[in-house]
Amino acid sequence: MVHRMSLTPVKIGVVGLGNFGLLHASTLAGLAEANLVALVTPKKECLEAAAQQFPETASWTNLDQAIEESDAEAWVVASPTSSHVQITKKLLSAGKTVLLEKPIADSLSEAESLAPLVQADSRNLMLGHILLFNSEFRQLMNEVALREAIHFIDCVRHRPATTIEAYPGESPLHLTMVHDLYLVLVLVNRAQPSCFSVQTHRTHEGICNLALAQLQWPDGRLASFTASFLTPTGKPRDGYDRMEVFGKDWMARIQSNPRPLEVWDEKASWPMGLEIHIDQESSSGMLAEQLRCFCRVVREKQAVPIGATYHDAIQVQGWLDQLENQVAPKPGF
Repeated sequence: MVHRMSLTPVKIGVVGLGNFGLLHASTLAGLAEANLVALVTPKKECLEAAAQQFPETASWTNLDQAIEESDAEAWVVASPTSSHVQITKKLLSAGKTVLLEKPIADSLSEAESLAPLVQADSRNLMLGHILLFNSEFRQLMNEVALREAIHFIDCVRHRPATTIEAYPGESPLHLTMVHDLYLVLVLVNRAQPSCFSVQTHRTHEGICNLALAQLQWPDGRLASFTASFLTPTGKPRDGYDRMEVFGKDWMARIQSNPRPLEVWDEKASWPMGLEIHIDQESSSGMLAEQLRCFCRVVREKQAVPIGATYHDAIQVQGWLDQLENQVAPKPGF
């Protein structure tokens, strides 16, 4: 259980106003622990739309100007992955605390270039990983702690076939499987795998729409990962996720997406989807809990949690590089 503690609201800015950046901004607007004081995007049309949604929040198209002119003491970086490192370097160099959405970078070498600016305990850089704050996963962590060692973890994460058009150039490996890699990192307490393998399926156009991966640890533990852009329109809008954990004489399963609320009219719908609820008065759910945690980190009321430190991000980025190096660019099976 996370205990609420009183603290001076943290003045936070958001860089990147795509779908997830706006989710961050809207959630921050409903948190007593934060004040949304700055919005930054190079796209003028996005900035104008955001200004209508957040009329009391100052906005800029230039990050350098925003750093100089705003009173934001901490920043959320929700820009495209290709710009993560460049933006984060500017913010860390200016003495700001940063919540950086994952993946940290496009490559391990690029991610490692941040090292000189990150404090040893990562207190000035927290990786955004909302699933660490998902209520089902937090309870799963508690259950695992009470039982004998894990033998096998099976992770499934399917997304709509239309994801290919929505995120051109992205693969299930890098866009969605990365979430489960972080969760497994936490469940195995940062232990480093010794074996990596991966298989993919591609469309006739050569686009990867399915990735299967396996990790094995020196003590014999195994983890299997399935991530795809394959679900049809009749499935939930955000696809579905499942994780199963097996140990000696026990197992556990979480199905965190979609949330267990279904509505039927002309067709089935899952109104909650992910555990994200935005309310201008009091935001709740895993994104709100992540941002509350970030505020406590900024105020030095708690350390960056396992799975969200810079060093965790470097470790998972290394896992991704190991898997991506094995992917062969072959169309079809």
